[in-house]
Amino acid sequence: MFDTSERPIVLVWEVSRACELACDHCRAEATPQRHPNELTTEEGKRLLDRAREFGEGQIVVLSGGDPLKRPDLAELVQYGDEVGLRIALTPSGTTALTRDRLAALADAGLRRLALSLDAADPEIHDGYRGEPGVFADTLRAARWAEDLGIDLQINTTVCEHTVAELPGVRDLVADLGATRWAVFFLVPVGRGRTLEPVSPARADRVLDWLHDVRERAGFAVKTTEAPMFRRVGLQREGVDPTELDPTRGPPATRPSALAGDGFVFVSHTGDVYPSGFLPVSVGSVRDSSVVELYRDAELFQQLRDPEALGGKCGECAFRRVCGGSRSRAYAHSGDALAEDPLCPYEPVGVDEPRRNERTET
Repeated sequence: MFDTSERPIVLVWEVSRACELACDHCRAEATPQRHPNELTTEEGKRLLDRAREFGEGQIVVLSGGDPLKRPDLAELVQYGDEVGLRIALTPSGTTALTRDRLAALADAGLRRLALSLDAADPEIHDGYRGEPGVFADTLRAARWAEDLGIDLQINTTVCEHTVAELPGVRDLVADLGATRWAVFFLVPVGRGRTLEPVSPARADRVLDWLHDVRERAGFAVKTTEAPMFRRVGLQREGVDPTELDPTRGPPATRPSALAGDGFVFVSHTGDVYPSGFLPVSVGSVRDSSVVELYRDAELFQQLRDPEALGGKCGECAFRRVCGGSRSRAYAHSGDALAEDPLCPYEPVGVDEPRRNERTET
């Protein structure tokens, strides 16, 4: 059993917030220039050393902004690989991602490349990303990854502007030979505050459709900031939520990467957050070990306690296997333990006045 109170499934390090793109949904509100207080190469290596203390094979994602903005990126990948980490990369789909640079990263030990495709229509994708030609650049990089033997993941953001594109993106994921499709449901932070999320009812329909995709596709399907995917899956199986045991049973009852519970985010300047979409720092890796902060910070411990949840999430029988998006709860209410407004499910036992109040709003 993977104990997410001791070790995250995924550690994301935002190696730089700089990026040439101005994507509509960017939580970082990235700019082209690197921040002068980014973690240095040596500080980054110390962070990777600490990450190794979580255990052999810890997944570390080098993210951004655009991590390609760092000239020492291959050095960091190689160091992480040498100390026993599984290094993944989420670059921006720009002309900076050349075949030669990707080959050098593969030689350094890069295990997985995650590229973003938010639409199957080039104009819609490029418009969303704020730069013409990004769609074509991304497809080229995906083909190179296949040639170089790098595991490929495709990331897709779901909002009202992109949701109709999901079937086309699904087909692209299959065509590109990706091993995983990561579908991210918008959290209104950064530039994403200007975008319209899908409605709760439509979110549930999309999640149900994604289960159909997962059953038929030759690639894995995961969701980000939509743990209701697990609840929908259990409902499809006819599982009684009152009889759930998170240590046994179907895959949907097993650990997943949630903010502060299986997931930890380190910013470009070293601040530690439960998620990049939940901007409440519990300390800095310049002052403390990321291992100690992940295991001992009060906020992280609260996020790992399903009994601490408020609103209907706290009353829901699925809370131990779902728990709602803590990032979205915080974005909407300022309370990371509040209910997730994207979930339409009404737990049994919620009193009628509260139910009516939510319906009216």
